[in-house]
Amino acid sequence: MVGDNLRNLYAELPSGVKLVAVSKFHPVSRLMEAYDAGQRLFGENRPQELAQKVPQMPSDVEWHFIGHLQTNKLKLVLPYVSLVQSVDSLHLLEAIDRWGRENGRTIDVLLELHLGAEETKHGLSETDIDAVISRAAEKSGIRIRGLMGMATNTEDEAVVEADFARIQALFQRIRTEHPELRDTFTELSIGMSGDWPIAVRHGATMVRIGTDIFGEREY
Repeated sequence: MVGDNLRNLYAELPSGVKLVAVSKFHPVSRLMEAYDAGQRLFGENRPQELAQKVPQMPSDVEWHFIGHLQTNKLKLVLPYVSLVQSVDSLHLLEAIDRWGRENGRTIDVLLELHLGAEETKHGLSETDIDAVISRAAEKSGIRIRGLMGMATNTEDEAVVEADFARIQALFQRIRTEHPELRDTFTELSIGMSGDWPIAVRHGATMVRIGTDIFGEREY
C-alpha cells in the first residue's frame, strides 16, 4: 500500500518538487516500505522519535525536522538532519546558530511564516523574517534556505489559496530584494496531504505528505 501510494504521488508531482514523507508516529517497518519503494527523504516532528529512528534506517536516508523544536532538544536533532524546516522564533534561530558555530557546522534552515488563522500555530511574522534576512550574513552557524508555512486548516480552498499566495509573494520578494541570497534561498516548503496540489500551483519546491503515503497514524 505504501509503495502504491508513493508511486501515485511520484506520477502526479512535478519533477522539481521534492516529496518529504512525513513519518511521525509510524513505525520503522512502515518507513522501510517507503524506502523500498524509492523514498529517501523523511520528515519527523518529535526530537526523541527522530533520534530513535535514525540509527534504525539506512544511512542514505535524508532527514528533515518539520515540527516545533525546543532549544533544549537541539542535540537530538541537529546532528542528524540536513534541514530544519520549522524555525518558528528568533530565540530558536539564535540557538541553532550558536549550536552550529560551537560544533563547526552550518545548519540549513527554513524560516516558518505564521500563515494560518489559528492562534496556536507557531511561526514568525513577515517583519521578523525581513529582519532576519537583512542580517543573514552575520550568522555563520546557519544558512537560510527559504521559507516554510502551513495554510489555515479549512475546507475553503479560497482561504488556502490566499495563504499560499501570501507566502509565495514573500518568497519572491526576498529573492528580488536580496540577490546575494538567490543561489541559496531557493526552497519553499508548503503543502500537505490535503492541499499539496494548491501549494504546487503557488511555487512549492517541497511538499510534506504523511497521510496520503502512510495512512492514519499508528501510534
